Amino acid sequence: MRIVVLGATGPTGRRLTEQALAAGHRVTAVARRAGSLPGQDGLTAVGADVTDAAAVDAAVSGADAVLSALGAPPGRGPVDLYSTGMRHVLAAMERQGVKRLVAVSSSVLDPAWRPSGAFFFNHVLDPYVNRVVARAAHADMRRMEALVRRSAVDWTIARPSGLFDHPEVTDFGLAEDSADGVFTSRADLAAAMLGQLTDDRYVRRAMGVVTTDVRPRIPRMIWREVTRKR
Repeated sequence: MRIVVLGATGPTGRRLTEQALAAGHRVTAVARRAGSLPGQDGLTAVGADVTDAAAVDAAVSGADAVLSALGAPPGRGPVDLYSTGMRHVLAAMERQGVKRLVAVSSSVLDPAWRPSGAFFFNHVLDPYVNRVVARAAHADMRRMEALVRRSAVDWTIARPSGLFDHPEVTDFGLAEDSADGVFTSRADLAAAMLGQLTDDRYVRRAMGVVTTDVRPRIPRMIWREVTRKR
C-alpha cells in the first residue's frame, strides 16, 4: 500500500514512517525538513509545507491512504497549522480520488474525557497544560476535526492522551471518542493508526488510543513536550 505521512519528521510522524516501512508499505514522507530522514527502500521524502496546496496535491497523487501526524508546538500564540493543512489535504484527496484518512487529534477534544483514578491529572495538569498552555493548538484541532467530519473521505480521527516516547509497541487500548487513560506512547499511537488501514471499526469516527502497560515520568514528559522542536 502506498501511504502518505504528513508531519513525517515530527516525533509521531517518524514512528509512523518507521512502522509503515517495516510492514512493507511504500511511504511518501512529507515534511518541511524531509531531508533529515534517512534514505530507505520504499521511502520517498518530500520537502513541502502542508500550507502549500500545490505541494500537497502532488504528494497525495497516487496514494492509497493519508496519515496525518501534523503537530504544532505548545504556546499561547495563534495556531492554524492543523486546519489550514487539513483543508489542503482534503481538497487534494478529493481531486486525486484518495479515500482513506487517519489524522491525529487529541482526547482533550472529547468534553467527556476525564481519566478515572487520575485526580492530579484531572485537577492540576489538565487544566493548566491542556486548557491553558496548549489552548490555541487544541482550538485549531477542533477546526480541523470539523473539516474532516464534513468531508466525503473515509476518515478516522485518532485521539491520543498525553503523548510520550517508548521504544516498543505495547498492548494499547482503543475506544470510541476517547479512551480511559492519561498517557499514550507514540509507538502505540502509530501502530493504532496503521491498524486502521485494514480495520473499519472506526471509519467516520473518532478513536481514543491509550497506553496501559507503561507510564512515563510525568515531570520529564512535560519538560520534553514543552521544549520539543516540532
